[in-house]
Amino acid sequence: MEKCLQTKDSNCKNCYKCIRNCPVKSLKFTEGQAHIIHNECILCGQCYVVCPQNAKQIRNDLDKAKNILKSGKKVFASLAPSFVLWYDGKNIFDICQALKKLGFTDVNETAIGATIVKKEYEKMIEEGKSLIISSCCHSVNALIQKHFTDAINYLAPVVSPMMAHAISIKKENPDAKVIFIGPCISKKAEADKYPGVVDCVLTFEELDNLLSENNITVESNSISVEKGRASSFPTSGGILECMDKKDNFNYIAIDGLQNCIDALREIEAGNMKDCFIEMSACAGSCLAGPLMKRKKHNPIKNLVAIKDYTGNQDFKTNDIGDKKNKKFEFEGIAKTSFSSQAINEILRKMGKSSHQQELNCGSCGYDTCREKAEAVLMGKADLTMCLPFLKDKAENFSDTVINNTPNGIIVLNEQLEIQQINKAAKNILNLPENMDIVNSPVVRILDPVDYVVALEGGENVYDRKKYLVEYQKYVEETIVCDKEYQVIMIIIKDVSGEEKIRTQKESASKAAVEITDKVVEKQMRVVQEIASLLGETTAETKIALTKLKETLSDE
Repeated sequence: MEKCLQTKDSNCKNCYKCIRNCPVKSLKFTEGQAHIIHNECILCGQCYVVCPQNAKQIRNDLDKAKNILKSGKKVFASLAPSFVLWYDGKNIFDICQALKKLGFTDVNETAIGATIVKKEYEKMIEEGKSLIISSCCHSVNALIQKHFTDAINYLAPVVSPMMAHAISIKKENPDAKVIFIGPCISKKAEADKYPGVVDCVLTFEELDNLLSENNITVESNSISVEKGRASSFPTSGGILECMDKKDNFNYIAIDGLQNCIDALREIEAGNMKDCFIEMSACAGSCLAGPLMKRKKHNPIKNLVAIKDYTGNQDFKTNDIGDKKNKKFEFEGIAKTSFSSQAINEILRKMGKSSHQQELNCGSCGYDTCREKAEAVLMGKADLTMCLPFLKDKAENFSDTVINNTPNGIIVLNEQLEIQQINKAAKNILNLPENMDIVNSPVVRILDPVDYVVALEGGENVYDRKKYLVEYQKYVEETIVCDKEYQVIMIIIKDVSGEEKIRTQKESASKAAVEITDKVVEKQMRVVQEIASLLGETTAETKIALTKLKETLSDE
């Protein structure tokens, strides 16, 4: 069956808020997102409430409810007493009229089942049981069954008010179906765990959606209804208020999971006896449950509303026989122990080689660095969840790059004050290595005109060549403006050597051109002289041959 609390793909930002707020750390961080470990989860809903990305979602059972309503069978609604907070100013009759339009046969308060349960608690105390923990809250039951198994015997072996009410309804209507409507996530899991009792669980949000789909509104009818003491059950101490108490016996109300955990440790240590403990997972009990917090949570106003709606007498109930009995079974998770050597090795990998480096800041979601290391060994966490470790690693890497690059790097704020300068920049600018100029105006070492222009224009400049007269150096300068982080980064590359070589090459090329011109000129002159000599010789030869020809002709 689909789990009632699920993780969905989301824009998880590594905030670890869900892990930090999970009292039993039943979350596993993998692939950049926290996932629920269902066999450890107690369905308190804290991860659902605190997640800023809405990465957790409650199973929607509306389709299941619609099918039940279409089944042709009688369908009864068991309505949690906290409905008076969700539907301000409405009573059970008002809700009943609206739900009958949806096809419900009738609607009754779950407080009727709570009356059955509280009477069983009273009977157990009369029978002399010395230590009893209420079993109304499914999250508390799961907490004990999974994580505090030595306290299982102290859980009252009685069904919850939701189940008691459903059993009572079905005793009078054997073929009927029961849909519980309330503010609790864990009730969905409880119904799944004990099939055949409660046929479907809807949250108040789901009921709102069902009413909206059918264009039905809950209207006030100004009709008085029966009120009972057990309507106080959703308040902290509400179970105790409606119980008939025994003298010389202690009655304690504990709400909030951390308080419950502390109490269970005391119980397992044998430090509590002769008392009945009303234990609620939510601080403020059901009035401050996960869904109520998402809707509207005003503790004082909510408490007053419940008190006004609560009666002075017990609801009339039917005897449901042995079906009210419940056996809680061991569901404990085998806990693995790790050696100090294994834990210390993980701590070392997180850059915590000494006890002083264990900050226990809780940013990863775990209370201590050692708890985080154990979670890593269990595969529930990874090294990257340690934010101080990542910060130090990033800073060290950044410092290593900046301090070892041959380029000069200078970082300015928007006031053009130096925030960082590396060794290479000091060397380029002929500054002493031990010279402290951080937080000084950049004008102290460089002409700020280019940086003012870049800052005002918001445009970056890349590889612009300039001559630093005061340092007698040629550089290529890149200016990067980061508006988001309000900094200017200057990257300076010393190209003086390259410029010298270029100048030398230019001089050599010029000299070569001059020499070439001279050689060409000389060669041309020689050619001309040769041509001149050749011309004179040819003329003399022509004259001699002409005379010879004439002489021969005369003969």
